[in-house]
Amino acid sequence: MNAIGLIFSNIHDYVVPELTRRRAIASIPFGGRYRMIDFELSNMVNSDITKVGVITNYNYQSLMDHIGTGKDWDLARRSGGIKLLPPFVSAYDSAKSESLNTARLELLKGAVNFIERSKEEYVVMTDCDRVCTMDYQKLVDKHIESRADITIVTHRKKVTEEGIGKEILIDADMLGRIEDISEHTAADDGYHNVSMNIFVMKRLYLLNIIRDAIAHGLKSFYHDIIAKNLMHSEYYIYNFDGYLATVNSLPSFFAANMDLLKPETRAELFEVPYHPVYTKVRSSAPTKYRAGATVSNSLIADGCVIEGTVENSIIFRGVTVAKGAVIKNSIIMQDSIISKDVTLNCVIADKNSVIREGRNLSGHETLPFFIDKGAII
Repeated sequence: MNAIGLIFSNIHDYVVPELTRRRAIASIPFGGRYRMIDFELSNMVNSDITKVGVITNYNYQSLMDHIGTGKDWDLARRSGGIKLLPPFVSAYDSAKSESLNTARLELLKGAVNFIERSKEEYVVMTDCDRVCTMDYQKLVDKHIESRADITIVTHRKKVTEEGIGKEILIDADMLGRIEDISEHTAADDGYHNVSMNIFVMKRLYLLNIIRDAIAHGLKSFYHDIIAKNLMHSEYYIYNFDGYLATVNSLPSFFAANMDLLKPETRAELFEVPYHPVYTKVRSSAPTKYRAGATVSNSLIADGCVIEGTVENSIIFRGVTVAKGAVIKNSIIMQDSIISKDVTLNCVIADKNSVIREGRNLSGHETLPFFIDKGAII
């Protein structure tokens, strides 16, 4: 495809602070073996976008470790491939300045050289707070057909209180031309076109936007660019009607993972023809299920040792579940240890956590109990 990809890795870190204290939202573990960025990288590669820039801001060591050279996504290339784009910080910024922020236009400043040196005609920009399988070739084709300046991907859904202050609502006419754009507030209800933060535009058009933002101190892509130019620019929506999970809080992260236990959800995400989801490949031994182990309706990754009971849960690589332990409706991340006679219900345990013998921890699907990375309880 005649397009480059730009992925914002940090822009929504604030919505799940429990999981982004030490990592970007792009590198949050998901579904037993994936990271959030895997879905966007896979969508791009499967749509024949082979030049991708990942815009970073802070806490991106985990992201660098995961992506590596990009070979697991077939992006380790002499020409094109994947590039990590560091934040824009001038020589005159003081150590105490707040130059590192999550304003989209500010983050794009660090990608100017990457965009200028590219030769492709179009740019596909995405964030990492949503899980879906999508064909960007169809999106770009629709953008070209409508002769739009910018096309924004939307998903029509009933808005809830959880999205207040975190979602952008878009009104469009029958042809898809955007008429109004607003933030989700407490006054909104019913069904709306909610922005998925996926944009398509010509590369030169994006460069002009960035240069204008630098010259005039603009920061908000939605308010300073889209909203102010609705009357004299051609901005259109592209409605996506496939499966979509949005991670904008800890409960929504929990719900998105639990959705994977449904066969129909797994089919919509992982069984789309010619659209596999790629991730970093690890050589791990098969999971051992020892005498007395009971597992039902769960996703268990490689390298685990299961002696207890696991129900309706997602277990990442290298987890140990000791004899007598009962795990229900929980997410246990990589290399965690669940000791003897532990009982967990609606728990999210981050990587390398240790739950000592006899502990009984319980949350609720609307407020899961969270255990921090490396914590010992």
